Amino acid sequence: MICAAKTLPPPRFRERRKAELRIFANEDKMGENRTPNLKPRAVLSCSAFFYAALMRTALLCALLPCAVLFCGALTGCSEKRENIKIVYWSMWREDEPQAQVIAEAAAAFTRENYIDVDIVFKGRDIRTSLISALDAGEKIDLFDEDIERVAVFWGEYLLPLDEYAEKAYPGTEGKPYYSVLNKTLYALAKELGGGSVKNIPYQPSASVVMYNKDLFAKAGIQRTPKTWSEFLRACEKLKAIGVPAITVDDAYMANLFGYNMDRLVGAQAAADMVRRKNFTGTQVLEFGKIWENMAKKGYISPNAASNVWPAGQTEEMARGKAAMYLNGTWLPNEIKELAPDLNWGAFAWPAMSPKGDGTEANHYGSQSFAVNKDSRHPEAAFRFIVWLTTGEWDELLAERTIGIPAGNNTPWPVQLADARAIVDSTTKRLPWAVGMERNREINLKIQENFKKLIRGDLDAAGFANAMRIERRHGGNQEF
Repeated sequence: MICAAKTLPPPRFRERRKAELRIFANEDKMGENRTPNLKPRAVLSCSAFFYAALMRTALLCALLPCAVLFCGALTGCSEKRENIKIVYWSMWREDEPQAQVIAEAAAAFTRENYIDVDIVFKGRDIRTSLISALDAGEKIDLFDEDIERVAVFWGEYLLPLDEYAEKAYPGTEGKPYYSVLNKTLYALAKELGGGSVKNIPYQPSASVVMYNKDLFAKAGIQRTPKTWSEFLRACEKLKAIGVPAITVDDAYMANLFGYNMDRLVGAQAAADMVRRKNFTGTQVLEFGKIWENMAKKGYISPNAASNVWPAGQTEEMARGKAAMYLNGTWLPNEIKELAPDLNWGAFAWPAMSPKGDGTEANHYGSQSFAVNKDSRHPEAAFRFIVWLTTGEWDELLAERTIGIPAGNNTPWPVQLADARAIVDSTTKRLPWAVGMERNREINLKIQENFKKLIRGDLDAAGFANAMRIERRHGGNQEF
């Protein structure tokens, strides 16, 4: 028979038990035994229990200060994060889709980053209210508006952002932020900032011919026109199916005139016309001849002369009563409720003369974010810019507004698929309306006389004569 060896407890435990027995023996000798009815094993077990409890209490006491310090540190971090709040003045109205997406993005940004975003939706009133607020020292960290207006007219209030743009952020896949943005627009921001990026483009746009692909297909037009002769052939085919080829309204007449001037004599000559207020060149007469002919042949909508914005887009383009409109990539969004299924296409205004620019020259721009140079939280403000212009929020903003995304890799809405090729191939940027709206007098003169021209009240010569603007002070008026 095999006898099991007696297993002894570890030495440390044996010594502890001996010590406990000595304590109890001494207590018995002194007549102070507090557990007289317990057997020795029970006394020992009870003592071990209290000893273990004592040790646990000592351990907790030792760890408690560390725990308090740790919790305090966490609480301190939490308080520090909660104290960060950026104030953002937005150019959008609360009921606009841009505002709705931005509000949703801000809520998600706060949940993930513990940075509050206080959005003040100022609408277009920001153009008149922002500067006075900044001058008064109002706490504004971030604001947005047109890329040129922000960079040129508000430049002294802007914080240079190059340092922030060179860093990687969540959503940039380990790359510098600037490398994931639309390169054309980022280069524009740098140019407008005099070599330093002071505002970040978003909600890009381009002035292009937006057209109805279904009407083009019905007319048998297989490709978009790149020259004026091709454009006229397309107009004739559209007329044959009973559709005016092109429309316009008062808000875009100066843009139409400006693009024609660029294609006839080039952007610099067009800019000189505005700067000098000199509309006596032969290009003005040539424009008159072109559009007198367009009206006589029925290529331009008979309603164009009386269209007050937005009639050209809501009454004609949305209803299929005109096929083309020199407008902007924002047009599908503006009439999406009226024409949700319109099959959109886009092309650059065609070349018209060897003396002018071709389809490589177009207006493009964007809205833009800027950080106040006096912001107390510039890094937090920039992180919110990154949040809005990359990944899911950039894509959602483009989707909801049928707009161009800011990021290089963000999908474009299907309605603007053709516009992407135009923007990507543009090598020469034109100012809005090729500068024809920079002076109110010139803008109104164009509208007044173009209406008369296409209505038949003026012929080409009469239009050219009416466009002669009196120059003040006996010389050229500079702007």
